[in-house]
Amino acid sequence: MESYEQLLDKAYSQVKVVEGSSERCEIPKVEGNVTGNNTFITNFAQIADCLRRDPQHLAKFLQKELAVSGRVDGGRLILKTKLNSSKVNEKIEKYSHEFVICPVCGKPDTEVISEKGIKYKHCLACGAKSPIKYHL
Repeated sequence: MESYEQLLDKAYSQVKVVEGSSERCEIPKVEGNVTGNNTFITNFAQIADCLRRDPQHLAKFLQKELAVSGRVDGGRLILKTKLNSSKVNEKIEKYSHEFVICPVCGKPDTEVISEKGIKYKHCLACGAKSPIKYHL
């Protein structure tokens, strides 16, 4: 029979080491192009998937923040103006802090719930529930 230390060493040798940044949820940077008076964000579906939010909700937020009309077409977002990617990335970061990141533990493991007409971020990691101040 193996000792506790031997079993522990065996377990550690089989565990995969997680490498990368300390942040689990790295939001991809906006990729796309400007054609005429339209800005195409080609990796929009990937960004919404990383944030684990509805693409329509994220699109509505970006349209309101950037004061521009647009639509989701397949996996991309089409905005009816010329924009640079840094401005869009800044707004996506704002969205993640308002609707995704838990203010108590800082983890992205949240869901948006509604109680009596008030929307809350419910953290699945720590159990905290905090109201969302931003209204769409």
